[in-house]
Amino acid sequence: MKEEVKTTLNPAEVKAKPVSKTRFVVFVGLCIAIMAVSAWVVIPFGPIPFTLQIFAVAFAILVLPPKQCMAAVGGYLLLGAIGVPVFSGMRGGIGVLAGPTGGYLWGYLIGAAVALLFLWAAKKLLEDTSKKSHVKGILIDIIAALLYVAVAYVCGWAQYMVVSGVSAEAAFLATVAPFVVVDIVKVVAAAFCARGVRLAVPER
Repeated sequence: MKEEVKTTLNPAEVKAKPVSKTRFVVFVGLCIAIMAVSAWVVIPFGPIPFTLQIFAVAFAILVLPPKQCMAAVGGYLLLGAIGVPVFSGMRGGIGVLAGPTGGYLWGYLIGAAVALLFLWAAKKLLEDTSKKSHVKGILIDIIAALLYVAVAYVCGWAQYMVVSGVSAEAAFLATVAPFVVVDIVKVVAAAFCARGVRLAVPER
C-alpha cells in the first residue's frame, strides 16, 4: 500500500508571492511617477532644458532591483510614447522620442542597463574579495550612475547631431557641455538618497 504524502504550505510562503508582486508594482509605479514629476521641473537652457530626470533615473537604478529598474524606465518611456505627458515640458508622443532631444530618453534605458551590469559585476567582486565598506559602496553607486549618464550623453549627442543636422562639436556644446557639472551633483545626490532608502526599507 502506497503511503500518502501530505504537504503543507507555510502561510508566509503562500503570501510571499502576492506581496512580492504588489511590492514590484508599487515600487515601479512610484519611480515612474518620480521620473515624470522630475521631467516637469524645467529650466529652459538652449535646445536642451535643465530637468531633474538624470537624478530620478539614477535614483531608480541605485534603489531598485534590476528587473524593477528596467520596468520603471521602460514603463516611463512607453507611457510617454503613447502620448501621456511625462516628458520634459509635459510633452508626450513618439515624436518626442524621435526628435532632436529624444536620444537622451533612449539613453536612459540603455544607460540603466549598463549601470546595472556594472553594479552586478561590482557586487560579485566584493563578495569574492570580502571587501565591503560604506565608502566603497557609495563610490560604486556613483560610478554606476556616472556610467548611465555617460551613455545618456552619447545617445543624446548622437541623435541631436543627426536630427538637427549640426556638427559633432556643435551638438556636444549644446547637449553635453553645459550639463556635466550639474549632472555630477545630481548623481552624487542620487547615490546618497538611494543608500538612505535602501537602509530604511528592507529588501523583502
